[in-house]
Amino acid sequence: MARELTFTAVGFTVLIALVLVHPTCCATSTCPASSCGNINISFPFGLESDPFYQSCGYPFYVLSCENNRTVLYKFGGKYYVEEISYNNFTIRIVDSGIQKNSYFSTPNYSLYRYNFSSINLFNGYTTYQPKGTVPERYPELSRSLVWMSCEKPVNSPLYLDTSTCNYNDNSSSISDSKTRYRYVKAGRTTASEVEDSCQVEKMSLTSWPTNNDDPNISCTDVHHELAYGFELSWLNGEGNCENYCPIYGSKCYLNDMNHLQCYDDSTGVLDQILEILRVLGYIFVESAHWWDAISYYTSAVIFLLETRTVLGILFMVAFLIYKWRKRHLSMYDAIEEFLQSQINLMPIRYSYSEIRKMSKGFKDKLGEGGYGSVYRGKLESGPHVAIKMLGISKANGQEFINEVATIGRIHHVNVVQLIGFCAEGPKRALIYEFMPNSSLEKYIFSQEESILLSIEKMFEISLGVARGIEYLHQGCDMQILHFDIKPHNILLDENFIPKVSDFGLAKLYPTNDSIVSLTAARGTLGYIAPELFYKNIGGVSYKADVYSFGMLLLEMASRRKNVNAFADRSSQIYFPTWVYGQFSEGNDIEIEDVTEEEKKIVKKMIIVALWCIQMKPSDRPSMNKVVEMLEGEVECLQMPSKPFLSSSPARPTGDVGDNLNSTSSSFQSGESSQSAKL
Repeated sequence: MARELTFTAVGFTVLIALVLVHPTCCATSTCPASSCGNINISFPFGLESDPFYQSCGYPFYVLSCENNRTVLYKFGGKYYVEEISYNNFTIRIVDSGIQKNSYFSTPNYSLYRYNFSSINLFNGYTTYQPKGTVPERYPELSRSLVWMSCEKPVNSPLYLDTSTCNYNDNSSSISDSKTRYRYVKAGRTTASEVEDSCQVEKMSLTSWPTNNDDPNISCTDVHHELAYGFELSWLNGEGNCENYCPIYGSKCYLNDMNHLQCYDDSTGVLDQILEILRVLGYIFVESAHWWDAISYYTSAVIFLLETRTVLGILFMVAFLIYKWRKRHLSMYDAIEEFLQSQINLMPIRYSYSEIRKMSKGFKDKLGEGGYGSVYRGKLESGPHVAIKMLGISKANGQEFINEVATIGRIHHVNVVQLIGFCAEGPKRALIYEFMPNSSLEKYIFSQEESILLSIEKMFEISLGVARGIEYLHQGCDMQILHFDIKPHNILLDENFIPKVSDFGLAKLYPTNDSIVSLTAARGTLGYIAPELFYKNIGGVSYKADVYSFGMLLLEMASRRKNVNAFADRSSQIYFPTWVYGQFSEGNDIEIEDVTEEEKKIVKKMIIVALWCIQMKPSDRPSMNKVVEMLEGEVECLQMPSKPFLSSSPARPTGDVGDNLNSTSSSFQSGESSQSAKL
């Protein structure tokens, strides 16, 4: 009887030990090794065609074997694997567009370090190597090559003129009939180093030497670096060390001898429990009396259960505190990691004290919006700026990241310039160039004669806005969709040159993505494209911005809001319905105190707007075509089909966030009566 109890107790002890240490045992993979060409493939990598890898490998590290060459597909691009170093935990890959024996070849794909930051979940790779326990000091494995297109020649030793390299220039994302000058710059590049006449076309990664500021680079140097490829590490020191460390949850790094070291910065609760189990094993081995052993075992189990209860309560308290802190700190970490990954092309970073100083304690408030307040400030160098202090974030700081990721990388005369930013814990600010003439909203709907703009000036503004949106869609290495085009977000400088602003809802997509995915509608009701609500009329694309611009253009032409089509009073008529009926019946629109030329301008703006607000996205023109139509003659324009359903719902007004649950909102009354006069 005693022997049975003893074996039962021992078995129970072993079972507890197995349960506790199970994560360590199952984390080591037994995937069989394979090869492709001259590349040996073993854990964590595996071939897509290997049936064993599907059950024991990681999806991040799946490789393909094509024509006896090892291939890695990542972020929509195809890269050849040149080397896998299992001692250094690195993989070296090269863009499939680079040919070693052809100095004219250029990368097929645009890639930058942000792709491999932890903000992009589940990518499996990093551009640094975990040397030591301080992530901020990790050495970089890969650096950037920045490909730029400029309207004017650039006289800088840091810019390599690619016309001397005879590259196959088939990857330019900028369609321009004018002569452009193309350059490439190696290594760290700040926003101030990008000339005003230049636009970033593409970015590539290389394993360029650390001392990368040498201006004496040549076409041969660039080709050799591209052909050599760039290194990535699959060991990030934080989240995937369980495959190499004996204790589950440990972190790891490479020491000076390039050997893997594990360390555990946890509370050590698991170690204490394992130590208790080791003591229990010693009791059973050394005890000469079985019943004494059972007595010891029973006491130890009771002690263990009591200890686990106390530790469980402490753990729950600590967990609740951790979750409360993480809800606030994770947003700051995400923002900080994004800023570190984008340091190559980043505006100036200011401290909060510098922001307070330049705004003189936030005394001059210019306005307030959905994401915070705007104050007037002045840089030490003299120019005035607009300081946008962001409020409490509802999306892990995503609106801050959106603005810096989009407007921080582009330069265009019709897009507001982001001069700098501040990110200190909960305090976040964006510093823009100052627009003394406020927003377009002030001039469209104003009844004051002193601030009315002429029809010619309003047309010039509409053409500038169209060019700015066209640049966002086609002029960058990534397609930028604004999703919130409206009068309030069009700012005017001292010469009334329009600037597209407020990129808090913007999204970046590859230029070849015609249809994009969104989890919820975004924008301002009254300007939101119908496909964001009604999925059956077409997918969401850059045509959503075209629709918003069309609604804006109608308001600019009519100087009134587009309001309820089914209101009881004629003063609340829906303007697009009325104006389409006028043109369909062959009637011209009477406008008081204007010339015939100005009437033609208004008619052209309205016809272009009616094209833009077609119900189906496929029926709307691109912004490139919109600019062409606005620059052309009104006689060349044809009337589009009816741009709305015969029983379309009324258009409410109001702001919509990222998590829109309802389309209901209060209606805004009209500002002019039903008449043949504007």
